[in-house]
Amino acid sequence: MPWDFWLIFLALGVLLPWRGRARMKKLLAMPQVSSIERLVLYASTVAFQWLAVAVVGWRAWVHGYGAQQLGLVLHGGTRLVIAGLVGAAVMGGLHWLNLRRVGHIPVESRGVMQAVAERILPQSVVELLPYLGLATTAGLCEEFLYRGFVMAALSSAGLGAWLVVLGSSLLFGLAHSYQGTGGMVMTFLVGVLLGVSRLTYNSLVPAVFWHAAVDVVAGVAGRRYLVRSAVGSQRE
Repeated sequence: MPWDFWLIFLALGVLLPWRGRARMKKLLAMPQVSSIERLVLYASTVAFQWLAVAVVGWRAWVHGYGAQQLGLVLHGGTRLVIAGLVGAAVMGGLHWLNLRRVGHIPVESRGVMQAVAERILPQSVVELLPYLGLATTAGLCEEFLYRGFVMAALSSAGLGAWLVVLGSSLLFGLAHSYQGTGGMVMTFLVGVLLGVSRLTYNSLVPAVFWHAAVDVVAGVAGRRYLVRSAVGSQRE
């Protein structure tokens, strides 16, 4: 594997998780996060992810990786879009039901998930719109990084299909370690599903839809069942 690919893997596996945990630690130490601070968080994350895609895409191009290897193809476009929409509806629906279930648990028993939700999820329409932009960006950028680049690089290094999926999912889970152990494990499992879709369809398109749907539901349903319920509980 080229030396610059090793640096990218180091960034994805060590520096990015560290950065996420450090930012979350800072947010959790604050009594409350203002609307402006959340908007700045969304904007800076969007900018960082697109910058990461630009750098990684550049290095992949330098080493001769084409669109086919990176999953940037639309063979059988209608089939891919249908798979993306159906999968997004299923995964989004399941995530909605899970958040509604958590919303019925006493606030003090929700653990890290509740603390994270109160600080990073949108709490108004003004915040929701930029958040949706962030959710879309995450679907596009993170799928390119983990299911596009990482899976292509690991495959080129000679790893078998399942090791490629597990390796990319491990890095994906580590990137979300700021959500706590439970969130990291759940993200790893979702990563496995997204990785399988990448292999099955030989394209990132379905995974982009599915990923974005989960993040959109987190913002909409999370605001409804976690953030608002916590506010109501505090008033009582």
